Amino acid sequence: MVPLKPNPALSSSTPQTSGPRSQLWPCARAHTGARLARCPGPCRASPCAHAVPVSGLQCVCQLCEHTNFTCHTEGACWASVMLTNGREEVVKSCVSLPELHAQVFCHSSKNVTKTECCYTDFCNNITLRLPLAVSEAPGRAERRSAVLAVTVAVPVLAVLLAVTVACSARGWRHRGAKAPSVEEALCEGSVLGSGKTLKDLISDMTTSGSGSGLPLLVQRTIARTIVLQEIVGKGRFGEVWRGKWCGEDVAVKIFSSRDERSWFREAEIYQTVMLRHENILGFIAADNKDNGTWTQLWLVSEYHEQGSLFDYLNRGTVTVEGMVRLALSVASGLAHLHMEIVGTQGKCFPPTSPSSTLRSFSVFKNIYGRCGKPAIAHRDLKSKNILVKRNETCAIADLGLAVKHDSVLNTIDIPQNPRVGTRRYMAPEILEDAMNVNIFESFKRADIYSLGLMRRVVCEQKLRPSIPNQWQSCEALRVLGRVMRECWSPSGAARLTALRVKKTISQLCVLPCPGPALGFDTASP
Repeated sequence: MVPLKPNPALSSSTPQTSGPRSQLWPCARAHTGARLARCPGPCRASPCAHAVPVSGLQCVCQLCEHTNFTCHTEGACWASVMLTNGREEVVKSCVSLPELHAQVFCHSSKNVTKTECCYTDFCNNITLRLPLAVSEAPGRAERRSAVLAVTVAVPVLAVLLAVTVACSARGWRHRGAKAPSVEEALCEGSVLGSGKTLKDLISDMTTSGSGSGLPLLVQRTIARTIVLQEIVGKGRFGEVWRGKWCGEDVAVKIFSSRDERSWFREAEIYQTVMLRHENILGFIAADNKDNGTWTQLWLVSEYHEQGSLFDYLNRGTVTVEGMVRLALSVASGLAHLHMEIVGTQGKCFPPTSPSSTLRSFSVFKNIYGRCGKPAIAHRDLKSKNILVKRNETCAIADLGLAVKHDSVLNTIDIPQNPRVGTRRYMAPEILEDAMNVNIFESFKRADIYSLGLMRRVVCEQKLRPSIPNQWQSCEALRVLGRVMRECWSPSGAARLTALRVKKTISQLCVLPCPGPALGFDTASP
C-alpha cells in the first residue's frame, strides 16, 4: 500500500505526542488524525471540546465513545487484529496523513498479524481473521502434525500386527489339529496300507511283485514326504543324510545334478528284478527334488546306524564269531550279485510294469528284467561301501559302478560315467590295464580280489597283508586266512568264486580262540 503524501498545513494542526500508542488516543483526541480548527487558548484539558472538525473521511473508531464511535480524518481508515495472550484484540480507528508513514499502522508485523487501511467512509467496519499459523514458525505446524500422526500410527499398527499374528497362529494350530498332514495321511494307509511299516511294504513287494522295488508313484510320494535330520557322511558323489519318514529312519543319498549319470545308474541297478537280498542295501525310492536354487537327485535306502564296516572296525575289535559273521554276510551279498537267476517264462513281467522300470527316464532295457536277474559285478567293493546292520551282519551298498551281463546276447552293460573304482582295492590286472573287459568273468574276479584284500595292499611291490601266527591255533581263523590268500591271488583265474567263498565260510566251526580276531585293517578304507 502506497501512503499518501502528507499536507504540511494539516499536519501542523495535529497534536504531536510521544510514548506508547495507547497515549495517542486520549479522550481529547477522539478524532485521531482529524484536522482540527484553531483551538482558542492552550489545548491542555480538552482541546477537542473547542475544536471544530473539518469535514473529511469518516471511520469507525472503537475509542471514540463521545462521538458515537466515529472519527474524521484526511488520512485513512484503519483496522487491525492482533493476538495477545491467546486472545484476539481488534482495533479500529482513524489514521492521519503523517501517521500513514509509520510502519505500525498500515503494515503487518510479527505481532500484529493482520492490518487493513482503506480510504472510503466507514470502510474499516470489517471483520478481520488471523492467519492459521500465526503463533508458529513456518512449517512447524506441518512437522507437529507429522509427528503426531507417526506417534499415533505406530502403536496402532503394532497392535494390529500382533492381533493378526496371534489369530494366524491360532488358526494354524486349529487347522493342524483337525486336518492331518500329507505325511500323516500317507502313514495312515492312504497309499501304503494301514498298519504296515516300510520294511513290511518292501518285503511284500519283494515276495509278491517283481522284486524290483516299489512302484514309481509310491517312490515319489515317499521321497517328497521325507524330513532330513542330519548329515552322516560325505563323498565324491555328494552327501548322505539321515531322514525321517513316518517315524522311521531312512538314509538319503543326495547327488548333485552333475552326477546325474551315477544317480541314474545306481537307481537302475537297485531296481533290477530279483536283486533284493538281506545282504544288499535295501532300496526304497529315487526322485529328483528342486530346492529353489538347484536340482537335487535323491536315492532313498534303508538306514543302518552302525555305519560302514570301516567305521565299525575303527570303533573296536571283534570276536572270532563276529568276524565270521561279518565275512559270511559280505560273501553272501556278493554271491547274490554275481549270480544269474533265470526266471520262469510263465511269471515274466511286461516291459511297461511300473515296478520294473524308471518311467521318468528312458526305458530300462534289461533282458532278464522281466523274467529273472542278470549277473552283476560291483567294481568298487571296499570297507566304506559295506554297511553294518543292527544284527552285526553286513549289507553291500554303492552300486553306481556296477556292470550287468546279458548271457543271451553275451553283452556287458558298462555304465558311461567318469567315475572309477578305488585304486587301493583294484586288482593287479586293472592297474596294469591287462583285464579283458569283454569277458564278464574278469569283473567278477576283480570283485573277489577286493573281497579277499579288505586290508591295505602295497600294489607297487606286490605285497600282501601278513597273516598273524595266532590264527593257526584256531580252525576258523586258519581257514579264513587261506581263503583270503586265494582271493587276492595275482592270477585272476586262480581266485575263488563268491559262491565258493560263501560255502567255505558257512561251514566253519567256530572254536574258542585266544584274544580278538584280526581280519580287517582298520587303517584302510
